[in-house]
Amino acid sequence: MTKILRKVGIGVVSTFCAALVLGSITTFSPKALAQAYPTKPIRIVVASTPGSGPDIVARLLGGKLTEAWGQQVVVDDRAGASGRIAAETVARAASDGYTLLILTAQLSTVDAMYKDLKYNLVKDFSPISLIGTSTSVLVVNPSLPVTSVKELVTLAKSRAGALRYGSSGSGTSFHLVAELFKFMTGTDILHVPYKGATPPLTNTMNGEVDMTFSAIAQCLPLILSGKLRALGVSSAKRTTLASDLPSISESVPGFDFTSWYGLIAPVKTSPAILSKLNAEVVKALNTSEVRERMTSLGIESVGSSQKDFALFISAQLEKLRVAVKLSGAHPED
Repeated sequence: MTKILRKVGIGVVSTFCAALVLGSITTFSPKALAQAYPTKPIRIVVASTPGSGPDIVARLLGGKLTEAWGQQVVVDDRAGASGRIAAETVARAASDGYTLLILTAQLSTVDAMYKDLKYNLVKDFSPISLIGTSTSVLVVNPSLPVTSVKELVTLAKSRAGALRYGSSGSGTSFHLVAELFKFMTGTDILHVPYKGATPPLTNTMNGEVDMTFSAIAQCLPLILSGKLRALGVSSAKRTTLASDLPSISESVPGFDFTSWYGLIAPVKTSPAILSKLNAEVVKALNTSEVRERMTSLGIESVGSSQKDFALFISAQLEKLRVAVKLSGAHPED
């Protein structure tokens, strides 16, 4: 009788354990896990140095996510190899929502320039949201006898190969936007590359080069002081950051080239977690605190759906491939 009871007892215990396991599976379903997320610190990887635009944007969002969820958000700056180190790090990370990447226009340029990347921006990542966009401004030396894009195009065509533009280096966004401008206007303007964004501005002011494209936040004070003359912004529409400046597209139909920031996660991250991240990021971007800070950096807050951001990335990659081909830019490291 005792043996029978023992056997029955073992069977009951086994059934009870199985029920616990099945209950745990149900409790920790993807939906339930997303509801509990996050349960530990989140890491946002940035492909640049501390104090850079992407780093500041990541810290702004991180602060808001910490406020909302009570979990620390750590910004991990991984500069080097043109951003490939940061992208590879996140591509290899677990798809659990705890390792994210600030995707930028520069990283997309790298995608267009390098053929042997160890990751794929479309296949290895899931989009969360477009964070913001930043237009550049076409500025010229005040002594150049032009006050509009149309006048510049006319002058450049009359002096084929004589005018010069400065950029922050081969393959940078300021190089690519200028080459796109040349292509769409049918002009021949000599490229003078520098190292960094400041030398092209300095040398446009002193006349070493005739013009350059620059970030609006960096060159606006120089425009207001009369040290540079602004002809137009590179975005398809005028920017709220300087609404009196025309867009280049008003003179060159279809012209559109902006820098931008977005947030992505490793592919196969739970749709529920991605949705939760998207909702909180968009909410943060709509706060006056974040908007004002972004504006001071020359960035217009966006906050998009995951689907819209995916379409945006695809369109940008295609545009950058064309720009890279036109420029003849190639990897330097």
